[in-house]
Amino acid sequence: MDLKDKLISSFMAFENNVDVEHPVHDVRTEAIKNFEKKGFPTKKEEAWKYTSLNSLQKIDFSIFPKEENALEYKDVKKYFLHEIDTYKIVFIDGIYSSYLSETTHDGVDICLMSAALTKPMYQPVIDVYFNKVASKDESLTTLNTAFSREGAYIYIPKNKMPRKPIEILHFATGNEASLMLQPRNLIIVEENAEVQIIERHQSLTGNEVLTNSVTEIFAAENGIVDYYKIQNDAPTASLIDNTYIDQKDKSVVRVHTFSFGGKLTRNNLNFYQNGEYIDSTMKGVTILGDKQHVDHHTLVHHIEPNCESHQDYKGIYGDSSTGVFNGKIIVDKIAQKTNAFQQNNNILVSDKATINTKPQLEIFADDVKCSHGCTIGQLDEDALFYLQTRGIPQKEARALLMYAFANNVLATVRIPELKTRINKLIANKLGVNLGFDL
Repeated sequence: MDLKDKLISSFMAFENNVDVEHPVHDVRTEAIKNFEKKGFPTKKEEAWKYTSLNSLQKIDFSIFPKEENALEYKDVKKYFLHEIDTYKIVFIDGIYSSYLSETTHDGVDICLMSAALTKPMYQPVIDVYFNKVASKDESLTTLNTAFSREGAYIYIPKNKMPRKPIEILHFATGNEASLMLQPRNLIIVEENAEVQIIERHQSLTGNEVLTNSVTEIFAAENGIVDYYKIQNDAPTASLIDNTYIDQKDKSVVRVHTFSFGGKLTRNNLNFYQNGEYIDSTMKGVTILGDKQHVDHHTLVHHIEPNCESHQDYKGIYGDSSTGVFNGKIIVDKIAQKTNAFQQNNNILVSDKATINTKPQLEIFADDVKCSHGCTIGQLDEDALFYLQTRGIPQKEARALLMYAFANNVLATVRIPELKTRINKLIANKLGVNLGFDL
Protein backbone atom coordinates (compact mmCIF):
# COMPACT_ATOMS: atom_id res chain seq x y z
CA MET A 1 0.00 0.00 0.00
CA ASP A 2 1.47 3.35 -1.01
CA LEU A 3 1.28 6.43 1.21
CA LYS A 4 -1.74 7.93 -0.57
CA ASP A 5 -3.80 4.76 -0.13
CA LYS A 6 -2.67 4.43 3.48
CA LEU A 7 -3.80 7.97 4.24
CA ILE A 8 -7.19 7.48 2.61
CA SER A 9 -7.80 4.21 4.46
CA SER A 10 -6.62 5.84 7.72
CA PHE A 11 -9.31 8.49 7.44
CA MET A 12 -11.94 6.06 8.71
CA ALA A 13 -9.83 5.38 11.81
CA PHE A 14 -9.45 9.12 12.24
CA GLU A 15 -13.24 9.55 12.17
CA ASN A 16 -13.55 7.21 15.14
CA ASN A 17 -11.75 9.78 17.29
CA VAL A 18 -13.55 12.98 16.27
CA ASP A 19 -17.11 14.25 16.42
CA VAL A 20 -18.47 13.43 12.98
CA GLU A 21 -21.59 15.51 13.76
CA HIS A 22 -19.53 18.69 14.17
CA PRO A 23 -19.85 21.08 11.18
CA VAL A 24 -16.06 21.04 10.71
CA HIS A 25 -16.22 17.35 9.84
CA ASP A 26 -18.11 18.17 6.66
CA VAL A 27 -15.09 20.26 5.68
CA ARG A 28 -12.77 17.35 6.47
CA THR A 29 -14.85 14.92 4.42
CA GLU A 30 -14.82 17.17 1.39
CA ALA A 31 -11.07 17.68 1.79
CA ILE A 32 -10.23 13.96 1.82
CA LYS A 33 -12.28 13.56 -1.37
CA ASN A 34 -10.21 16.30 -2.99
CA PHE A 35 -6.97 14.65 -1.90
CA GLU A 36 -8.15 11.25 -3.12
CA LYS A 37 -8.84 12.80 -6.50
CA LYS A 38 -5.55 14.69 -6.82
CA GLY A 39 -3.05 12.71 -4.75
CA PHE A 40 0.45 13.93 -4.07
CA PRO A 41 1.84 16.62 -6.40
CA THR A 42 4.34 15.48 -9.04
CA LYS A 43 7.13 17.15 -10.99
CA LYS A 44 4.76 17.32 -13.98
CA GLU A 45 3.08 20.23 -12.20
CA GLU A 46 4.81 23.55 -12.80
CA ALA A 47 4.74 24.47 -9.09
CA TRP A 48 6.57 21.22 -8.22
CA LYS A 49 8.89 21.07 -11.21
CA TYR A 50 12.07 21.04 -9.12
CA THR A 51 10.84 19.21 -6.00
CA SER A 52 10.02 15.51 -5.99
CA LEU A 53 8.09 13.75 -3.23
CA ASN A 54 8.54 10.28 -4.75
CA SER A 55 11.09 9.06 -2.20
CA LEU A 56 8.90 10.15 0.72
CA GLN A 57 5.89 8.29 -0.66
CA LYS A 58 7.84 5.03 -0.51
CA ILE A 59 8.32 5.26 3.26
CA ASP A 60 5.86 3.40 5.48
CA PHE A 61 4.93 6.32 7.72
CA SER A 62 2.81 5.83 10.82
CA ILE A 63 -0.17 8.14 10.45
CA PHE A 64 -0.95 8.25 14.18
CA PRO A 65 1.50 7.85 17.08
CA LYS A 66 0.99 4.57 18.92
CA GLU A 67 1.44 6.07 22.39
CA GLU A 68 1.88 9.37 24.18
CA ASN A 69 5.52 10.19 24.85
CA ALA A 70 7.02 12.52 27.43
CA LEU A 71 10.11 14.73 27.31
CA GLU A 72 12.02 16.44 30.08
CA TYR A 73 12.54 20.18 29.73
CA LYS A 74 16.29 19.81 30.28
CA ASP A 75 16.52 17.57 27.22
CA VAL A 76 14.90 20.11 24.87
CA LYS A 77 15.68 23.41 26.61
CA LYS A 78 18.08 24.53 23.88
CA TYR A 79 15.25 24.53 21.32
CA PHE A 80 13.24 27.07 23.32
CA LEU A 81 13.92 30.79 23.36
CA HIS A 82 14.75 30.42 27.04
CA GLU A 83 16.55 33.78 27.30
CA ILE A 84 13.15 35.44 27.76
CA ASP A 85 9.76 34.43 29.09
CA THR A 86 7.32 33.22 26.42
CA TYR A 87 3.99 31.51 26.08
CA LYS A 88 4.56 27.98 24.80
CA ILE A 89 2.38 25.55 22.84
CA VAL A 90 4.32 22.28 22.67
CA PHE A 91 3.49 19.04 20.87
CA ILE A 92 5.31 15.72 21.19
CA ASP A 93 4.73 13.37 18.25
CA GLY A 94 1.66 15.44 17.41
CA ILE A 95 0.17 15.24 20.92
CA TYR A 96 -0.13 18.30 23.16
CA SER A 97 2.29 18.41 26.11
CA SER A 98 0.74 20.29 29.02
CA TYR A 99 3.96 19.72 31.00
CA LEU A 100 6.12 21.73 28.57
CA SER A 101 3.47 24.27 27.57
CA GLU A 102 2.34 27.57 29.02
CA THR A 103 -0.95 28.76 27.55
CA THR A 104 -3.38 31.46 28.63
CA HIS A 105 -6.97 32.71 28.38
CA ASP A 106 -6.19 35.93 30.23
CA GLY A 107 -7.50 38.54 27.80
CA VAL A 108 -6.25 36.55 24.81
CA ASP A 109 -6.68 32.92 23.75
CA ILE A 110 -3.43 31.00 23.33
CA CYS A 111 -4.49 27.38 23.36
CA LEU A 112 -5.25 24.32 21.20
CA MET A 113 -7.05 23.67 17.94
CA SER A 114 -8.51 20.51 19.46
CA ALA A 115 -10.35 22.69 21.99
CA ALA A 116 -11.43 25.23 19.38
CA LEU A 117 -12.79 22.49 17.11
CA THR A 118 -14.86 20.80 19.83
CA LYS A 119 -16.04 23.34 22.39
CA PRO A 120 -19.23 25.30 21.54
CA MET A 121 -17.80 28.55 22.89
CA TYR A 122 -15.34 28.67 19.97
CA GLN A 123 -17.86 27.74 17.27
CA PRO A 124 -18.67 31.32 16.14
CA VAL A 125 -14.97 32.00 15.50
CA ILE A 126 -14.41 28.65 13.79
CA ASP A 127 -17.39 29.28 11.50
CA VAL A 128 -15.91 32.59 10.37
CA TYR A 129 -12.24 31.68 10.02
CA PHE A 130 -11.45 27.96 9.82
CA ASN A 131 -10.40 26.88 6.30
CA LYS A 132 -11.48 30.21 4.85
CA VAL A 133 -8.13 31.33 3.38
CA ALA A 134 -6.39 27.94 3.01
CA SER A 135 -6.50 26.53 -0.49
CA LYS A 136 -9.33 24.14 -1.34
CA ASP A 137 -7.40 22.86 -4.37
CA GLU A 138 -3.78 22.39 -3.29
CA SER A 139 -3.60 18.68 -2.54
CA LEU A 140 -1.31 18.74 0.50
CA THR A 141 -3.33 21.52 2.09
CA THR A 142 -6.53 19.54 1.58
CA LEU A 143 -4.80 16.49 3.07
CA ASN A 144 -4.01 18.49 6.19
CA THR A 145 -7.57 19.82 6.32
CA ALA A 146 -8.93 16.27 6.18
CA PHE A 147 -6.90 15.26 9.25
CA SER A 148 -7.10 18.62 11.04
CA ARG A 149 -7.52 18.12 14.76
CA GLU A 150 -4.55 19.47 16.69
CA GLY A 151 -2.27 22.48 16.53
CA ALA A 152 -2.10 26.02 17.87
CA TYR A 153 -5.16 28.24 18.23
CA ILE A 154 -4.32 31.89 18.85
CA TYR A 155 -6.97 34.58 19.10
CA ILE A 156 -5.95 38.16 19.93
CA PRO A 157 -9.00 40.41 20.49
CA LYS A 158 -9.24 44.07 19.52
CA ASN A 159 -6.63 46.41 20.98
CA LYS A 160 -4.77 43.57 22.71
CA MET A 161 -1.18 42.35 22.64
CA PRO A 162 0.09 39.34 24.60
CA ARG A 163 2.58 40.42 27.22
CA LYS A 164 5.20 38.06 25.78
CA PRO A 165 5.96 36.26 22.50
CA ILE A 166 4.42 32.88 21.65
CA GLU A 167 6.43 29.79 20.79
CA ILE A 168 4.91 26.87 18.86
CA LEU A 169 7.17 23.82 19.07
CA HIS A 170 6.69 20.38 17.54
CA PHE A 171 9.01 17.60 18.72
CA ALA A 172 9.36 14.15 17.12
CA THR A 173 10.83 11.60 19.53
CA GLY A 174 11.65 8.76 17.14
CA ASN A 175 9.62 6.20 19.06
CA GLU A 176 8.00 5.40 15.72
CA ALA A 177 10.20 3.98 12.95
CA SER A 178 8.74 6.69 10.71
CA LEU A 179 6.03 9.19 11.55
CA MET A 180 3.85 11.62 9.61
CA LEU A 181 2.53 14.69 11.44
CA GLN A 182 -0.16 17.13 10.26
CA PRO A 183 -0.47 20.11 12.62
CA ARG A 184 -3.07 22.79 11.90
CA ASN A 185 -2.70 26.34 13.23
CA LEU A 186 -5.31 29.11 13.27
CA ILE A 187 -4.15 32.62 14.19
CA ILE A 188 -6.58 35.55 14.38
CA VAL A 189 -5.45 39.08 15.18
CA GLU A 190 -8.32 41.53 15.49
CA GLU A 191 -8.34 45.31 14.95
CA ASN A 192 -5.40 47.20 16.47
CA ALA A 193 -4.04 43.98 18.00
CA GLU A 194 -0.50 42.63 17.75
CA VAL A 195 1.31 39.32 18.22
CA GLN A 196 4.80 37.83 17.89
CA ILE A 197 5.09 34.10 17.13
CA ILE A 198 8.06 31.74 16.78
CA GLU A 199 7.50 28.32 15.22
CA ARG A 200 9.84 25.35 15.15
CA HIS A 201 9.63 21.70 14.08
CA GLN A 202 12.37 19.58 15.65
CA SER A 203 13.14 15.90 15.26
CA LEU A 204 15.12 14.36 18.14
CA THR A 205 15.96 11.20 16.25
CA GLY A 206 17.51 9.69 13.15
CA ASN A 207 14.19 8.16 12.14
CA GLU A 208 12.19 9.53 9.22
CA VAL A 209 9.68 12.28 10.00
CA LEU A 210 7.34 13.97 7.52
CA THR A 211 5.42 17.04 8.66
CA ASN A 212 2.62 18.47 6.51
CA SER A 213 1.67 21.70 8.27
CA VAL A 214 -1.01 24.30 7.49
CA THR A 215 -1.28 27.71 9.16
CA GLU A 216 -4.05 30.25 8.54
CA ILE A 217 -3.38 33.83 9.67
CA PHE A 218 -5.99 36.60 9.70
CA ALA A 219 -4.90 40.18 10.37
CA ALA A 220 -7.76 42.66 10.79
CA GLU A 221 -7.55 46.44 10.32
CA ASN A 222 -4.34 47.84 11.88
CA GLY A 223 -3.38 44.37 13.09
CA ILE A 224 0.32 43.49 13.33
CA VAL A 225 1.74 39.97 13.07
CA ASP A 226 5.41 39.01 13.31
CA TYR A 227 5.93 35.33 12.49
CA TYR A 228 9.31 33.62 12.68
CA LYS A 229 9.93 30.13 11.29
CA ILE A 230 13.10 28.34 12.44
CA GLN A 231 13.89 25.33 10.25
CA ASN A 232 17.04 23.65 11.51
CA ASP A 233 15.96 20.03 11.67
CA ALA A 234 17.62 16.61 11.50
CA PRO A 235 18.86 15.15 8.18
CA THR A 236 15.97 12.66 8.16
CA ALA A 237 13.19 15.20 8.75
CA SER A 238 11.07 16.61 5.92
CA LEU A 239 8.71 19.55 6.19
CA ILE A 240 5.96 20.83 3.92
CA ASP A 241 4.84 24.15 5.37
CA ASN A 242 1.72 25.80 3.94
CA THR A 243 0.95 29.29 5.28
CA TYR A 244 -2.03 31.37 4.15
CA ILE A 245 -2.45 34.99 5.23
CA ASP A 246 -5.50 37.23 4.88
CA GLN A 247 -4.88 40.94 5.54
CA LYS A 248 -7.33 43.77 5.96
CA ASP A 249 -6.86 47.58 5.78
CA LYS A 250 -3.63 49.00 7.25
CA SER A 251 -2.48 45.66 8.63
CA VAL A 252 1.18 44.65 8.77
CA VAL A 253 2.33 41.03 8.52
CA ARG A 254 6.00 40.06 8.48
CA VAL A 255 7.17 36.46 8.02
CA HIS A 256 10.84 35.51 8.44
CA THR A 257 11.93 32.02 7.42
CA PHE A 258 15.31 30.63 8.46
CA SER A 259 16.03 27.35 6.66
CA PHE A 260 19.22 25.71 7.90
CA GLY A 261 18.50 22.00 8.13
CA GLY A 262 16.32 19.07 7.24
CA LYS A 263 16.13 16.56 4.43
CA LEU A 264 13.48 18.24 2.27
CA THR A 265 11.74 21.51 3.07
CA ARG A 266 8.97 23.11 1.05
CA ASN A 267 7.64 26.51 2.15
CA ASN A 268 4.41 27.69 0.53
CA LEU A 269 3.78 31.26 1.70
CA ASN A 270 0.63 32.97 0.39
CA PHE A 271 -0.44 36.55 1.13
CA TYR A 272 -3.85 37.95 0.15
CA GLN A 273 -4.21 41.71 0.54
CA ASN A 274 -7.93 42.30 1.02
CA GLY A 275 -7.79 45.97 1.88
CA GLU A 276 -5.88 49.22 1.37
CA TYR A 277 -2.61 50.48 2.88
CA ILE A 278 -1.45 46.97 3.70
CA ASP A 279 2.19 46.04 4.25
CA SER A 280 3.38 42.46 3.65
CA THR A 281 6.97 41.40 4.27
CA MET A 282 8.65 38.07 3.49
CA LYS A 283 12.29 37.55 4.30
CA GLY A 284 14.39 34.43 4.44
CA VAL A 285 17.87 33.02 4.89
CA THR A 286 18.72 29.56 3.56
CA ILE A 287 22.05 27.87 4.31
CA LEU A 288 22.36 24.28 3.10
CA GLY A 289 24.94 21.53 2.76
CA ASP A 290 25.11 17.79 2.09
CA LYS A 291 22.12 16.76 -0.08
CA GLN A 292 19.58 19.02 1.58
CA HIS A 293 16.76 20.54 -0.46
CA VAL A 294 14.74 23.70 0.26
CA ASP A 295 11.97 25.06 -1.96
CA HIS A 296 10.49 28.51 -1.27
CA HIS A 297 7.23 29.30 -3.09
CA THR A 298 5.78 32.74 -2.35
CA LEU A 299 2.64 34.47 -3.57
CA VAL A 300 1.51 38.03 -2.91
CA HIS A 301 -1.87 38.90 -4.38
CA HIS A 302 -2.43 42.67 -4.45
CA ILE A 303 -6.22 42.94 -4.64
CA GLU A 304 -6.80 46.55 -3.50
CA PRO A 305 -4.92 49.81 -4.19
CA ASN A 306 -2.25 51.59 -2.12
CA CYS A 307 -0.50 48.53 -0.72
CA GLU A 308 3.11 47.37 -0.40
CA SER A 309 4.95 44.06 -0.36
CA HIS A 310 8.63 43.36 0.23
CA GLN A 311 10.45 40.08 -0.40
CA ASP A 312 14.13 39.48 0.30
CA TYR A 313 15.51 35.92 0.27
CA LYS A 314 19.18 35.02 0.60
CA GLY A 315 20.55 31.55 -0.10
CA ILE A 316 23.94 29.89 0.42
CA TYR A 317 24.30 26.40 -1.04
CA GLY A 318 27.20 24.01 -0.47
CA ASP A 319 28.05 20.37 -1.18
CA SER A 320 25.28 18.74 -3.29
CA SER A 321 22.42 20.80 -1.86
CA THR A 322 19.62 22.17 -4.03
CA GLY A 323 17.47 25.23 -3.69
CA VAL A 324 14.33 26.56 -5.34
CA PHE A 325 12.84 30.03 -5.20
CA ASN A 326 9.58 30.76 -7.02
CA GLY A 327 8.11 34.13 -6.16
CA LYS A 328 4.90 35.36 -7.75
CA ILE A 329 3.37 38.83 -7.44
CA ILE A 330 -0.12 39.42 -8.81
CA VAL A 331 -1.45 42.98 -9.11
CA ASP A 332 -5.15 43.20 -9.91
CA LYS A 333 -6.54 45.87 -12.24
CA ILE A 334 -7.94 48.00 -9.43
CA ALA A 335 -4.79 47.68 -7.28
CA GLN A 336 -3.34 51.02 -8.38
CA LYS A 337 -0.47 52.64 -6.44
CA THR A 338 0.94 49.22 -5.57
CA ASN A 339 4.59 49.11 -4.50
CA ALA A 340 5.94 45.56 -4.78
CA PHE A 341 9.58 44.55 -4.37
CA GLN A 342 11.09 41.09 -4.73
CA GLN A 343 14.74 40.05 -4.53
CA ASN A 344 16.43 36.65 -4.42
CA ASN A 345 20.22 36.47 -4.11
CA ASN A 346 22.15 33.20 -4.02
CA ILE A 347 25.73 32.04 -3.57
CA LEU A 348 26.91 28.62 -4.70
CA VAL A 349 29.97 27.56 -2.71
CA SER A 350 30.21 24.15 -4.37
CA ASP A 351 30.32 23.06 -8.01
CA LYS A 352 27.72 20.41 -7.19
CA ALA A 353 25.19 22.74 -5.55
CA THR A 354 22.26 24.04 -7.63
CA ILE A 355 19.58 26.72 -7.36
CA ASN A 356 16.52 27.23 -9.55
CA THR A 357 15.01 30.68 -9.17
CA LYS A 358 11.96 32.07 -10.94
CA PRO A 359 10.62 35.54 -10.08
CA GLN A 360 7.19 36.26 -11.61
CA LEU A 361 5.12 39.41 -12.02
CA GLU A 362 1.52 39.49 -13.26
CA ILE A 363 0.49 43.14 -13.39
CA PHE A 364 -2.94 44.25 -14.59
CA ALA A 365 -2.78 47.82 -13.21
CA ASP A 366 -0.96 50.69 -14.90
CA ASP A 367 0.00 52.94 -11.97
CA VAL A 368 2.31 50.70 -9.96
CA LYS A 369 5.91 50.40 -8.86
CA CYS A 370 7.03 46.78 -9.10
CA SER A 371 10.52 45.34 -9.28
CA HIS A 372 12.03 41.91 -9.07
CA GLY A 373 15.45 40.42 -9.51
CA CYS A 374 17.61 37.44 -8.74
CA THR A 375 21.33 36.73 -8.71
CA ILE A 376 23.30 33.50 -8.65
CA GLY A 377 27.03 33.68 -8.19
CA GLN A 378 30.09 32.94 -6.13
CA LEU A 379 32.02 34.93 -3.55
CA ASP A 380 33.67 38.15 -4.64
CA GLU A 381 37.32 37.24 -5.21
CA ASP A 382 38.45 40.85 -4.78
CA ALA A 383 36.75 41.11 -1.38
CA LEU A 384 38.21 37.74 -0.43
CA PHE A 385 41.69 38.89 -1.42
CA TYR A 386 41.25 42.14 0.54
CA LEU A 387 40.42 40.27 3.74
CA GLN A 388 43.40 37.97 3.26
CA THR A 389 45.73 40.95 2.85
CA ARG A 390 44.51 42.07 6.28
CA GLY A 391 45.76 38.85 7.83
CA ILE A 392 42.51 36.85 7.79
CA PRO A 393 43.02 33.22 6.65
CA GLN A 394 41.14 32.17 3.51
CA LYS A 395 38.68 29.87 5.28
CA GLU A 396 37.71 32.52 7.82
CA ALA A 397 37.59 35.20 5.12
CA ARG A 398 35.14 33.14 3.05
CA ALA A 399 32.98 32.54 6.10
CA LEU A 400 32.94 36.23 6.99
CA LEU A 401 31.84 37.24 3.48
CA MET A 402 29.01 34.71 3.51
CA TYR A 403 28.02 35.84 7.01
CA ALA A 404 27.79 39.47 5.85
CA PHE A 405 25.81 38.39 2.77
CA ALA A 406 23.14 36.59 4.83
CA ASN A 407 23.07 38.69 7.97
CA ASN A 408 21.27 41.81 6.71
CA VAL A 409 17.94 39.95 6.57
CA LEU A 410 17.98 40.06 10.38
CA ALA A 411 17.48 43.83 10.43
CA THR A 412 13.69 43.46 10.63
CA VAL A 413 13.63 40.79 13.37
CA ARG A 414 11.84 42.52 16.24
CA ILE A 415 12.67 40.17 19.12
CA PRO A 416 16.24 41.05 20.20
CA GLU A 417 16.92 37.70 21.88
CA LEU A 418 15.77 35.83 18.77
CA LYS A 419 17.88 38.07 16.56
CA THR A 420 20.94 37.24 18.67
CA ARG A 421 20.21 33.53 18.42
CA ILE A 422 19.72 33.51 14.66
CA ASN A 423 22.70 35.80 14.17
CA LYS A 424 24.99 33.37 15.98
CA LEU A 425 23.37 30.36 14.35
CA ILE A 426 24.16 31.80 10.92
CA ALA A 427 27.73 32.37 12.04
CA ASN A 428 28.06 28.79 13.25
CA LYS A 429 26.55 27.36 10.06
CA LEU A 430 29.14 29.29 8.06
CA GLY A 431 32.10 28.40 10.25
CA VAL A 432 32.46 31.68 12.12
CA ASN A 433 32.70 30.34 15.65
CA LEU A 434 30.95 32.61 18.12
CA GLY A 435 30.66 29.94 20.80
CA PHE A 436 26.90 29.40 20.51
CA ASP A 437 24.89 26.21 20.16
CA LEU A 438 21.33 25.99 18.84
